[in-house]
Amino acid sequence: MPLSENPQILETAEGLVGALRGAAGGAPQSFRPAHAKGHLLTGTFTPTPTASTLSKAPHFTAPSTPLTIRFSSSTGLPTIPDTSPTANPRGIAIRFHLPSTADGRRHHTDIIAHSTRYFPTRTGAEFLEFLQAAGGPNAAEAVPEFLGRHPETVRFLQEPKPSPASFGTETYFGVNAFKFLSAEGRETYVRYRVVPDAGLQTLGADELASKSANYLFEELPTRLAAGPVTFKLQAQVAEAGDVTDDAQEIWPEERRVVELGEIKVEKTMSDEESLKKQKDIIFDPIPRVEGVDVSADPLLDVRASVYLISGRQRRAAEVAAA
Repeated sequence: MPLSENPQILETAEGLVGALRGAAGGAPQSFRPAHAKGHLLTGTFTPTPTASTLSKAPHFTAPSTPLTIRFSSSTGLPTIPDTSPTANPRGIAIRFHLPSTADGRRHHTDIIAHSTRYFPTRTGAEFLEFLQAAGGPNAAEAVPEFLGRHPETVRFLQEPKPSPASFGTETYFGVNAFKFLSAEGRETYVRYRVVPDAGLQTLGADELASKSANYLFEELPTRLAAGPVTFKLQAQVAEAGDVTDDAQEIWPEERRVVELGEIKVEKTMSDEESLKKQKDIIFDPIPRVEGVDVSADPLLDVRASVYLISGRQRRAAEVAAA
């Protein structure tokens, strides 16, 4: 997973990591600067026959693929209460462990999604500008000025973000578009959705008030004791003229949605194992696998660099603490 070769992208990514950590009050670098509170689980992906007609990617053509899954809450605060409104949107990161390459290197591809349909800004530079306005000494003036120029950010902030009853009853959206490439060379632009088989279940204010500060993470082992937690991995398919380079542009709901396969969450890691592995694993917003390519969305390169920079910080912090 290489860093971007674009100096401006790197400068923006480094600024974002710093601003996100600042917004979290200087939480330790051993945690992520966003979605710091999370837990790792393992599972299996089984594709549908439709998946291989759209993409020649190995996880869409193999009978099944082992997974590592991370559920998370928003913000850079590793101890944020699950009941806090700012813990939304919730996140899911899915790593597909693919067969090793010819030279024996481990190979994987990731999907990253959250429980809101879009991103607060179109570019990383705009997101950094927003964070700097919110965290600066003149926030009372700077934030309204920024929002006046970016009504799409207002839409994100005003979007309802109810807390889920469980990570297993939340719907997650991939905000970036990707280009599927079939074995025949056909191109299809898609956005991912991760839809719970248990159905979308959220909590009202009274229900949420009765929950513990860690209710989502405490509920997972209990739910898994009754059997695997399953999701449908879906792809919303773009039509001609649909915008594919802007994470704020929502495609019409009447666009075709195809089922790519089943995500089966089977086991949860212990708290100790999850904490240790979370400091090492760096999820990648860019697929880097044959059969799934990036779109022209400018967020992708910035997001990947943010993840890599913060991941290297986590690893360095772990080494320093050893």
